[in-house]
This record gives sequence, C-alpha cells and structure tokens, in this order.
Amino acid sequence: MKYLLLIYNNQTIGTGPDPDAEARLQGHMTLVKELDAAGRLVSSAALGDGSGVRTVRLGAGGGVPAVTDGPFLEAKELLAGYYVVECDTIDEAAEVATRIPCGAGGAVEIRPVNEEVTDLVRGDIPHRS
Repeated sequence: MKYLLLIYNNQTIGTGPDPDAEARLQGHMTLVKELDAAGRLVSSAALGDGSGVRTVRLGAGGGVPAVTDGPFLEAKELLAGYYVVECDTIDEAAEVATRIPCGAGGAVEIRPVNEEVTDLVRGDIPHRS
C-alpha cells in the first residue's frame, strides 16, 4: 500500500540562519537512498518556502473559482515536502516518518493513498456504475 508522508516545518521557530539545515539535508539524502534501495520510495520532493503559493477555492454551488496569494492556513506549520512510500502497514509508514528530519517543531502527517480511486481516475480500471 502507498502512503503519503506530508512534511510540515514550523516557520515561527528561530530567526536568522538555520544551523541544522545541512544536517537535515544530509538526513533526507540518506533516507532517500535507503528507501530507494529497499524498493519503498515511490516519489519525494521538497517544496518552496511558500512565497509563491496560490490557493484556488471553488465557488459555492459551482461558482467561479477564486485564486488568492498564499496558503493562508490557520497553522504555524508550512508544508515543506513529501514522500510517497510503499509499505505493508501504516505502522511501517510511521517508522519511515520517524526518520524524516523535519526540524524542531516540525511534524509528518501520514495519509494512505486511495489506490482504487486513483486507478479509476487515471483510467486504469473500468468504472462500475
């Protein structure tokens, strides 16, 4: 089963240069190599700092979508990156998540991928009415 591991970093902790940034980068590089060698890595990416983010909200009742600057979520964490991993159980995905270096105050959210709906949307399986 595939799991999406969403990495959130707390953008309000500390100011100025981040002395742990290089160690986190090396940690990600090591983790990617290990997951890839084990055949568990499906995808991963680092995301931008949020300065170029746009949010699209659909209008009520099919109204015109509105595009606004920024994520403007009611949270101190910013979505910083993700991994998609292949694991047998959510506990295995949680073990991988504990190895993701997300920094002080950061968090990793684990979400199972709904592969049946994904395959249906992609046209990989016929739709049953």
